[in-house]
Amino acid sequence: MEFEYSDKTKQLIKQVQNFLDTHLYPIEQELNDIIENGEDRWAIPPQIEELKGLAKAQGLWNLFLPESDDGYGLTNLEYAPLAEIMGRTRFASEIFNCSAPDTGNMEVLARYGSAAQQEEWLKPLLAGEIRSAFAMTEPEVASCDATNIETSIERDGDEYVINGRKWYISGACDPRCKILIVMGKTDPENENRHQQQSQVLVPINTPGVTIVRPMKVFGNDDAPEGHAEITFENVRVPVDNIILGEGRGFEIAQGRLGPGRIHHCMRLVGAAQRSLELMCARAEQRVAFHKPLSKQGSVREDIAKSACEIEQARLLTLKAADAMDRVGNKGAKQLISMIKIVAPQMACDVIDRAMQIHGAAGLSQDFFFAQAYQMARTIRLADGPDQVHMMQLGRGLAAGYGALAK
Repeated sequence: MEFEYSDKTKQLIKQVQNFLDTHLYPIEQELNDIIENGEDRWAIPPQIEELKGLAKAQGLWNLFLPESDDGYGLTNLEYAPLAEIMGRTRFASEIFNCSAPDTGNMEVLARYGSAAQQEEWLKPLLAGEIRSAFAMTEPEVASCDATNIETSIERDGDEYVINGRKWYISGACDPRCKILIVMGKTDPENENRHQQQSQVLVPINTPGVTIVRPMKVFGNDDAPEGHAEITFENVRVPVDNIILGEGRGFEIAQGRLGPGRIHHCMRLVGAAQRSLELMCARAEQRVAFHKPLSKQGSVREDIAKSACEIEQARLLTLKAADAMDRVGNKGAKQLISMIKIVAPQMACDVIDRAMQIHGAAGLSQDFFFAQAYQMARTIRLADGPDQVHMMQLGRGLAAGYGALAK
């Protein structure tokens, strides 16, 4: 693969970096303070919408979306360094309309949605006028195996009736969230477990949809987006809200999760890189036992290990992205599993070292480490836990090399 970024990507890197340096970083702490201490923690700070408008005006919009007239049409490899930069702060992805779960939902609607569904929901999502959520995970079953999903989607004439309970539905607490993509079973008795599920569009204000509570992560409710627990009680939507057709839900989920997984990894490389830079600055400036921390052998080792691990994860991310561009998500599935295993753990380790070198301050609201660690640790579960990816990767490798041995 070619490691040199294209001229188009280099120019976008400069533009995105300049935008963050000029407009976001100077108010990053202010935004955090507004969210943490404002009168309504679930209200969207007006500065976010202002920055979104500015980014859109500058053409830095929908960078994630490949092969589209609505974005830059970047490949996964071209998008990787941009997503890495966005991963350096919690607000950047949204400002460029590149944040999960909207990115995955937009890709689903762009690939699988009907013309009517695209008109009603994809266009306002691409324009950044609304937000969305993907309702798959359930509290009563191991949702890492999507065939376990129990939410029922039953046809009744010209409508589907939905009943079930979901939780950790990211973004559903956001006041701008208008649409849910809900995964459930339309044919639970089908002998093929991968054709039992379907995905259906459910406007969040539909009668019977109840936001029970925001779920917390390490005691943080992650306002203003949040991770909702939701109940669906006899929720009725038109049959035209089904995506692609009955029994296609598992197929859609697999198509959706490939890009989503690697986007998470790209952003985590950025969070880890920022942590390393702050770690180095702290080590040079902070004095303990009559000398800078950078003179301490253990601190130097932590810095060196972190740099090596970040670069390893970055290169593996780029290799996976390149493979997705060349052979498709299915052909690149082993590399996607590898980076999904490697990047979140790497980020957890690097951020943890950065917190340690910062001492008590590293745990405080004065640095971004707590937010970054929460995200990194969450991603070890989101889009499939480590163990599932290791199981699938190990199974594929054993079968492949086993066949060669025979």
